[in-house]
Amino acid sequence: MGSGMTSLGKFPERSVRELTGMAVAKAREDAGLADASLFEAAWFSNTRQALLEGQNGIRGEVALRPNGVTGIPVTNVENACASGSTGFYNALAFLKAGFGEVALVVGAEKMFFPENREGMFRAFRGSTDTLEFDSQIEALLSLAKDMPIPEGVEPAAERSVFMDIYAAFARYHMARFGTTQRQIAAVAAKNHHHSTMNPDAQYRFDMSIDEVLADKPVSWPFTRSMCAPISDGAAAMILCTGSALDKFDAARAVPVAACALVSSSDRHPDDLDNHLGRRAALKAYDQAGVGPEAMSVAEVHDATAFAEILQIENLGLCARGDGGAFTESGATALGGRIPVNPSGGLLSKGHPVGATGIIQLHELVTQLRGEAGARQVENARWAIAENGGGFLGYEEASTVVTILGGR
Repeated sequence: MGSGMTSLGKFPERSVRELTGMAVAKAREDAGLADASLFEAAWFSNTRQALLEGQNGIRGEVALRPNGVTGIPVTNVENACASGSTGFYNALAFLKAGFGEVALVVGAEKMFFPENREGMFRAFRGSTDTLEFDSQIEALLSLAKDMPIPEGVEPAAERSVFMDIYAAFARYHMARFGTTQRQIAAVAAKNHHHSTMNPDAQYRFDMSIDEVLADKPVSWPFTRSMCAPISDGAAAMILCTGSALDKFDAARAVPVAACALVSSSDRHPDDLDNHLGRRAALKAYDQAGVGPEAMSVAEVHDATAFAEILQIENLGLCARGDGGAFTESGATALGGRIPVNPSGGLLSKGHPVGATGIIQLHELVTQLRGEAGARQVENARWAIAENGGGFLGYEEASTVVTILGGR
């Protein structure tokens, strides 16, 4: 019923509780709430404070207390990059179970620590199976055996392990479906253009496909601008039941049609139709009673440019294997058949891990209300978000697909 986010970027001077306060204040203002007394429960999503600041166990209670959120159940959520949407999923369950009528979901993350750059990148490793790390990476890299790295291409010295994992998936897709590096670059160029129209984006400059390809190499086939940056930021969302709508401006309410959370399976790597992103999408479409053809706009988890190609295929927005060509055709750009990541996506808008799922939903709420300004998708009625986190086996560890709209 209320939604708000901070601008995203690198803010070494801001604390998690300050970012949280900014986001909650914006959500309350959006909902017309003078204070926090209506909140009956809160979910707080964060993945880095324990590792980089030593604040663990009661992160949400600590961050929310100075912002007037006290005395109610506070649940701390950590589910890798899917933390924010997992908090959203659980808040919905709370409301549907009849435990309350108004809930708060917050995602907040500080990832930029210039004095601890090694720790910044090492933190990503914890979203894999650390006991099986070496064998898992070896298995993933074996996927890419049919698309070897060109001679003379060296990876960046500083990169998260996820970039190597996504690169292996990309090379597998290239070998199996003919996806090209240029098509992957087209995703990044599109999202950089979209972010020029988003005042909260971390990067707000255009890049052509050729400029993306010429950027610094990270992990082939990726260059720097094909990879999401390190980001700080927060977002908050206020949810309510239909019976509580009279407490708010019901005309601005956005219905939640579906929310599906799934975890990874032991599928064969070639069995892409059982990819957890596809399984989550099918569950969400079934809950909403609509299919991919009804969607007006999508926000997907483009931690790398290739990830967007994979996820639009999983969501059924295009056929399996066609994601690269579909993107290159302009179908996913503003004005195209199904605009994807009009916010700029993780690639250009930014990726504060624990907040990303809520930030995606904030963009979709903005679109469905017709309040997105220059990046507004015309006649947006249905919106879908895909938010994945971690890696296990041959896919993400968890994925949430949420569908909003349908009024």
